[in-house]
Amino acid sequence: MIKFIEIIKVIVLGIVEGITEWLPISSTGHMILIDEFIKLDVTPEFKDMFFVVIQFGAIIAVIAQFWNKLWPFGYKEHKIVIKKSIFNMWFHVIVSCLPAAIIGVPFDDFFTAHLYNYVVVAIALIVFGIAFIIIENRNKSITPKINSISAIDYKTAFIIGLFQLIAAIFPGTSRSGATIVGALLIGVSRTVAAEYTFFLAVPVMMGASALKLVKYGLNYTVAEVVYLGLGMIVAFTVSWFVIKYLMAYIKKHDFKVFGWYRIVLGVIVLGYFAVKTMLK
Repeated sequence: MIKFIEIIKVIVLGIVEGITEWLPISSTGHMILIDEFIKLDVTPEFKDMFFVVIQFGAIIAVIAQFWNKLWPFGYKEHKIVIKKSIFNMWFHVIVSCLPAAIIGVPFDDFFTAHLYNYVVVAIALIVFGIAFIIIENRNKSITPKINSISAIDYKTAFIIGLFQLIAAIFPGTSRSGATIVGALLIGVSRTVAAEYTFFLAVPVMMGASALKLVKYGLNYTVAEVVYLGLGMIVAFTVSWFVIKYLMAYIKKHDFKVFGWYRIVLGVIVLGYFAVKTMLK
């Protein structure tokens, strides 16, 4: 049975997902905190799947906004035109996905069982928050070597993929946060780092969503279908505006504000759960 209060919860969760998926501040860290106060009245199995699959809505927002940079086929003078630069970009994205695909997917259940806890999430938030601040301070006097997506080679793509693997292993790292930190560290400009992170998210998050859907199966109630669909729609809508905001923001600002935010959030997560444990 569909409940109005659950609809409100789903909308809130969709908003949080749409904001935190693209800003390098960890959607997992926020979802853990939100879940403490807004608990969906669903089975644990559905909730586990829901938190991952609503990301599909966020991915559609990326595809819609960057369609011309993602779709390698065009049409000119009654002929299909192949955009080789976009094909090359997708080959590089595949290379970036390899570390997470080889290590992250087979051990997904292990990582979830042993590392999906507030301590790991909080530490990851703080460590990568500090990393953002240090790297941005260092980069003040350094001119980026890579200023376009086409300038990313296979070596660069693989290194970015290794940073994405860190996010796959340690929840709270933030997939976008890890890949942006890795890209900045090896000389990629902020704008290109963010854009490449968006493109890299397409196969990664689609794959993660598909994996969760397969594990869950097709035994949905009407309410679950409504909650999942609504969550994706809200995540799409919010993501659309967040992506536009982030791309405009980083043209004039650095990522340090997100670093400080991560540190504060990490401390809040540690403090909240420490107090909660003491009060039990």
